[in-house]
Amino acid sequence: MKYLIKNGRVIDPANKIDDILDVLISDGKIEKVDKNIDASNLIRIIRLEAEGMIVAPGLVDMHTHLREPGREDEETVLTGTLAALRGGFTSVACMPNTEPALDNPAIIRSLKDTIKKDARANVFIVGSITEARAGKRATDFHKMKKAGAVAVSDDGSSVDDELVMSGALEQSKEESLLIIEHCEDRKVSGKGVMNHSFTATKLGLKGIPSESEYERVKRNIELAKKLSARIHIAHVSTRESVDIIRRAKADGVKVTAETAPHYLALTEECCATYDTNTKMNPPLRSKEDMEELKRGLKDGTIDAIATDHAPHTDSEKDVEFAFAPFGVIGLETALSLSAMELVDKKVLSWPELIAKMSVNPSNILGIDRGSLKKGAPADIVIIDPEKEYTYTKDSIMSRSKNSPFINWVLKHKVSKVFVGGQLAWNGE
Repeated sequence: MKYLIKNGRVIDPANKIDDILDVLISDGKIEKVDKNIDASNLIRIIRLEAEGMIVAPGLVDMHTHLREPGREDEETVLTGTLAALRGGFTSVACMPNTEPALDNPAIIRSLKDTIKKDARANVFIVGSITEARAGKRATDFHKMKKAGAVAVSDDGSSVDDELVMSGALEQSKEESLLIIEHCEDRKVSGKGVMNHSFTATKLGLKGIPSESEYERVKRNIELAKKLSARIHIAHVSTRESVDIIRRAKADGVKVTAETAPHYLALTEECCATYDTNTKMNPPLRSKEDMEELKRGLKDGTIDAIATDHAPHTDSEKDVEFAFAPFGVIGLETALSLSAMELVDKKVLSWPELIAKMSVNPSNILGIDRGSLKKGAPADIVIIDPEKEYTYTKDSIMSRSKNSPFINWVLKHKVSKVFVGGQLAWNGE
């Protein structure tokens, strides 16, 4: 089946396109992007009017927890990718903190079978840096890559041992396999549950100091510099981390970084309700941290926006704040929140935002996505930039409902999503 998307604002940062154009899809690929494409001689073609809409490469989330295998009560490949589609994501990179961890070729191959059967969007696999994500012994990156991993991470856990981390960086350099590092010194964060601040003291909650993140960011960047290796810093939350990454980039270190929409829309003050859906790791920080994250996105210090989609069941979250697990879902709200905080507030333009959520994640992971060039996979999101909607619990596609944004009125609604040239989501 062929599709002709007419008269949309086509934003394709990879090819420096931002214009009112048509997009022709054929055999799952982008056939043509041009003005006034004549398809009168084509048969079996569906025409879609996109006037007033944004037509862009499908979003790519480089930090998604699909929980399968092991915690299918929280999320599955099927439900997670359905949630991804609703949020405009045509590709996600699933993290390895499953049960068991994605730390060997056999389990990666098994997950690939599940993905082939159940996934509604593209799923790329991130394997573990260390066996069982225990930080003791690195996995075999050559075998992990051969099995299909596009990157490695111990996400949810930082690699504490400097020798183990150095060895992992050496392997990553030899195999050209990216390390995505959760930066947290657990000796510093301890039993903290929110940002260490006067707010935490008022609420009677134990704090997580900024140092637990930025000192580990500093250590990992220094190791990457010493070994001339690449490293990607996950879910940056502090202004000190932004400054360290900014200076490292200026010094030529091969470092990239991401932050998440909840750090752009919420601050630690939101924890005053004791809503466990405001509990995440790293935690919500101060307004000053939020503003520095936005500056980092603007000046290119922070390369990508990733969801850190972390599903938990109602029963897990319906406990006292101190005992609830860290994490919130984010696939379905990421685009709207990011556009509201960054585009509407004139921090980024639409092309800059699309780059942060599609082109840059693709480039960092080394996957063939994020472009509308001729012959590229027809992974496309169509966005209604003026459409407002209420994000309700009943409407959530994810198996878990742990979002702090329930009942928020959001803007910039995803209208349609194509995956491999097929209409995979029709939000109208």
